[in-house]
Order: sequence, then structure tokens, then C-alpha cells
Amino acid sequence: MAESQVMSAYAVYKRQVMEQAPHSSKKVKQQHLSREISLSDKNLKAKRTKRQPGEMTTKKNQVNGDLDIFKKLKKGIVSKRIRTVRNKKKNKKEKSSGIQLPIRILEVSKNVKTRQKSRLLNGEKDDRNMENKHHTDPIKDSRDLFQWLIHPMEAQDFLENYFEKRPMHVQRDVASYYLNIVSTSILDKVLREKNVFFTKNIDITSYTNGMRETHNPTGRAVANAVWDYYINKCSVRMLNPQTFIQNIYMLNAILQEYFGCFVGSNLYLTPPGSQGFAPHYDDIEAFVLQVEGKKRWRLYKPPDKSYLARYSSRNFDESEIGEPILDTILTAGDLLYFPRGTIHQAETADDAHSLHITLSVYQKNSWYDFLEKLLPLTLKRAAEENYKFREGLPLDYLRYVGTAHTTSNEEAREIFGTKVKAFLTSLINYIDIDSAADLMAKSHIHDFLPPVPSLKEKECSVAQDGDIMTDNGFVRRCAPIEPDTRVRLIRSHCIRLVKEEDGAYRIYYSTENSKEYHEYELQFVEVDEEFVPAVREIIRCYPRFIRVSDLPIDYDDYKIQIVKDLWEKGLLIMDNPRRNIMTKKSNKGLITKKKR
Repeated sequence: MAESQVMSAYAVYKRQVMEQAPHSSKKVKQQHLSREISLSDKNLKAKRTKRQPGEMTTKKNQVNGDLDIFKKLKKGIVSKRIRTVRNKKKNKKEKSSGIQLPIRILEVSKNVKTRQKSRLLNGEKDDRNMENKHHTDPIKDSRDLFQWLIHPMEAQDFLENYFEKRPMHVQRDVASYYLNIVSTSILDKVLREKNVFFTKNIDITSYTNGMRETHNPTGRAVANAVWDYYINKCSVRMLNPQTFIQNIYMLNAILQEYFGCFVGSNLYLTPPGSQGFAPHYDDIEAFVLQVEGKKRWRLYKPPDKSYLARYSSRNFDESEIGEPILDTILTAGDLLYFPRGTIHQAETADDAHSLHITLSVYQKNSWYDFLEKLLPLTLKRAAEENYKFREGLPLDYLRYVGTAHTTSNEEAREIFGTKVKAFLTSLINYIDIDSAADLMAKSHIHDFLPPVPSLKEKECSVAQDGDIMTDNGFVRRCAPIEPDTRVRLIRSHCIRLVKEEDGAYRIYYSTENSKEYHEYELQFVEVDEEFVPAVREIIRCYPRFIRVSDLPIDYDDYKIQIVKDLWEKGLLIMDNPRRNIMTKKSNKGLITKKKR
């Protein structure tokens, strides 16, 4: 399957925009608003006349700019229609993308600056801020992908006014908007060609007369059995489609760079005139991408204690949930978002089936989860540094505190409570937010899908660059890593440098994760302390490239060694593929001992 196939949705969408504009009008249904926001070209034209210097460009320019990013990222795989449009416009002045994202300021050490200055004095080119023509910025790519996902809603507007706050229905008149990600025919092919199992990968469900049932048999979910259930009005849920469908995997993996946490997905196929699930709420932020057909969705206000729920709910009875706060029909190409804790149910009409993807983010990624990591670390540090935390409790405290003593000895209880509050207040002095963040990151790295490198990134990574075995036992060698070699992390969230309790440094990474959730244990390598400054510098420079010679450790051999180790784990890419320089008949002498 072509790697850039998931991005062909951009080509389809651009064609639709060019064919329909200025005739079509996109609308966004918004809860608690008395009117719908119209984003027709007429309104956009009005906005253009009022735009001040430095403001965003128009929606139409923005769409074109967003698509240009992915044409650069996945160059060479473009639809015939888009190629024709591009050729017609090649003589016109290129317009700005409309999304002006800030370039990350690099934190460069004093030694690095000194080396850069030395190179400039010697007549060498200053490459600190040089754009690499072979690679795009993965951070910007992920932002643009999310912007495309929710278009025409602005990402910043969404984050400020909807995310974790209220539902949003994006209505489009572009039925094929998400069709290149997945389809019913692709699902059929997966069932026929992959080892997909009931319960582990596929659920067969129904909801009739207020009763939710699961009908999973045992064994492999072959297409014939699944479609027999479907014909009999059962819904089909694929629990981890990213494991089997490359386009969904790519979509999720790229969005991880934007959200900074695991992006999961479920795929739902519902036959006409049926419902697969009872009313319930989930513990994730849900993005519903309607791919085929249509479906009626009813959303209900979450119970007060379930707002931004940490756990999914039981199935509710219809009598418990009240009137819906949003009752709408999703048609192909639409998107529906709702926060965790929102009670929901969905059903198909008698005249249409439904296929949709639910993207899930922000599971166990709240302040509570961060503090759950932070407070034990803080308490441990306080006990180590302040003997007051190690003093014994009062001899008789169990006689006046506890469930049975809420009305006992009020004076003693007040003294005890004041003491506890004083301890809690003093804990502020021992907070270690960095260690808590490292623990959160370790958890995320174990959850993450492995990153998806672009074609250009593959050519510059261990996946395709490096020594290659050819026919007759010959090894084609590549150029060695040199001090002038420039490197960059493959993705920002694929690596975490952590100092463990025993003082040892470990690098946790996700490049060797499976597409199947937690199939492998958390992967890590230990790193000597002398290499730590170099690792930190590589992490801080992302998404920029850095010369190996600029790494802030003393010896070039050490710099090359740590870069080689990270490159072999798939964590680094070069700015250009290394040229093959020699051929030998055997592996003898090709493996050298690592220098420390």
C-alpha cells in the first residue's frame, strides 16, 4: 500500500473545493448558539476586505497552503486532477499558506555557539537556521493534518471554545472527504487477508428493545461470518483498525505529534435501520469521522460527577438520560466531536448503512494523572530532606480521628488537622515537575504507535540507508557518520531521556513499538552519563538538524558513537542519504567494538 495514500484525501478535497467554490457553503453546527456559522465564499470575501496586516489569509488560501505542505511531504503521488490544476497555475504567483506557525527557537549551548562562530570565521556556511530541502517540519505537518481534519473550523478556535467543553458538528457537502482513509471494501479485504479475531479485534453487537448484546463467537473473524451478522442487523466494531489498515495507522501516528499522547481509533459499520450500542459515555475525547452513509447521533448532558470522566460508564436506560442537547444526522464527509463524559447513542435510518471512524485522544492525560505521578515523588523527596516528615504521629490520634470519631474531642481534631495542612503546604518546596513529566512521558511512549517516516525520511534513516547485503555475499557499505553529518530526531515524542532513582540514565523510545497496543514491553537503552549532554542537545534542537561536531561533549569519537547508537534504533535521520563507498565479500571486520 502506498505510504502517502492517506494524504490523497487532500487531493480529493482540493478537487472538491475547486469544483464547488464559490457555489458551496460549509456550516458548523454549534451547541448553545442561536445561529449557525456560515463560512461561504461570500463571507470569506467580506473577511478579506477587513484583514489587517499580519492577520491570517483567507480560508481558500489556507486550504491551498495546507495541501501544499503534504504535496511536498509526499511528493510524486498526486491525483491526475490535482496535477492538471497545478500545471494550470504554475505561472501564477504562489500565495501564502495562511497558517503561520512559529518556528521553534533552538536552545544552543555556549560551546555550540562557539563552534558555529569558528566555522563562520573560517568561511563556512552558517546552517543553524537553514531550511532542509529534503525534509518538512513534522510538528507543522501534524498541525496541518489536524486542521484538515476539522476544516473549516480553525484549530485555535476549536481548542479555545470546544475542546473539553462542548460538542461540535462540522457539516460538509463533500461526501468523499474521508473516503480515502478507509471504506467497506477495505474492511472486507482485511477480513479476508489478515488474521482478525473476534473479541480481540472485532465485536459483533446489537441494541434492541433497550437491551445491549454482544454476539462474539470464538476464533477468527472471517468475512463470511461477519457479513452474516451484518445482514441480521448486527453492528461490527473493529477495536484496533490501525493494526490492519495502513491509512488509519498513518493518520493516528501523525496526529500523535500534535496531541502529544496516544491517538487510538475504532471502526464502526452499522447496517440500515439498526443500533449497536446502548447510551453510555467514554473516557476519551472523541472525533467521529463519517466515512460512508449516514447516522443519527443524540448527545446528552453528562452527569455532574462525570464531566470529563476518567472512566467509561455503564450502559444507561433511556429513562435516565433526559433530553438530548444535540440531535443531528452525520452524512458522509461530516465530523462530530464531543468531550469525554458526554452520554451518546447513534442509530442508522432504514435507507442507509453507516461507516465511521472514532479517533480517541486524551485518555488518562489530565492534571489528575500528572499529580498522581507528582505527589508520591514530592512526598518521597520531602521525607528525604526534612526530618519533620519522619517524626512519629501522636500516641492517641486514632482515638479522635476516623469515621467513628467525627464528633470526638474537637480541640484535638483541630490541632491534628492544622498539622496535616501545614505538612501539605510545605510540600510545595519539594515539587519535582520534571521527574513527574518523565513518568507521564514513559507511559505515553509505551502507548504510542511507532512513527511513520516519510519517503525522504526513510531514505535517510536506518530503514533504507546504511550497509546493504547484495547477491553472492557482498556487502555494499555506506559512508560513515562524520563530524559534519547533520542529524535530527525522527519525531519529538518518540524519545524520552530519564534519570532513574538509582542515578542511571535511560532513553525510552517508541520506534520499535508494535501497531498492536502494548504488544511489547516498554523499550529502553541505558546511556553513559558522559553522553547525556549530547542526547539533550539533539532533543532540544528538534525539529532542526544539528551537526555531529556541535554536540556538547568532548571527543568526536564519542559524538559519532552516540549518534550511531540512536540512528540504529531508528531515532535519528540524516539530512541526506549517505553515499555507498565500498563493497566487501563478507562481514569480516565490518562490526567494530563500540568506543566508550
